[in-house]
Amino acid sequence: MRLITLSLLTLGMACQSSPADSHQVALATQAENASQKTNTMANQSLYEQKISLKTIDGESFDFGSLKGKRLLLVNTASFCGYTPQYKQLQELHEQFGGESFVIVGFPANNFGQQEPHDNTTIQEFCSKNFGVSFLMMEKISVSGSDMHPLYQWLTQKSMNGVQDAPVKWNFQKFLIDEEGRWIDVLSSGVSPLDDKVLAFAQGA
Repeated sequence: MRLITLSLLTLGMACQSSPADSHQVALATQAENASQKTNTMANQSLYEQKISLKTIDGESFDFGSLKGKRLLLVNTASFCGYTPQYKQLQELHEQFGGESFVIVGFPANNFGQQEPHDNTTIQEFCSKNFGVSFLMMEKISVSGSDMHPLYQWLTQKSMNGVQDAPVKWNFQKFLIDEEGRWIDVLSSGVSPLDDKVLAFAQGA
């Protein structure tokens, strides 16, 4: 009789606590699912973003074609104190650019109005003054409310899963690995021929 009474008492307690427990479990499950969804979004590679781009001469460009290569992405400008870095970027391209490493330039007028030209004029300027032959994209915005989706991913931890890295000035550099994962950001003052960049370009 004592065993039966104890069993009934235990069952009664379980029944009384069940709704609350179930509710807590449901909330925990929802939170876990939301966290997993956020982490999945944040850990998406650059190539999973399906970003639409055009080259500086207006041709559609499949960014996914760069998968398998290490990338240096840089926002550029024609009238900046760092504009001579075009020469260093070109040297880097000539030495290491190809099947494993690619430089991609993005002209932008977000800082000091230092890139006022249109795409044609920018292309002519880069070719005439620095012999630029690395990949250049059309002029975009890399900051502010009209920021290009590519730079939203590059600058927001919630999207790249690694770090918030707002663009602070022209010639800020992002390093992206072969799978499209965010690796590092380098300030405008870091030379394209810096040891860290050279090591990355060589896959070291």
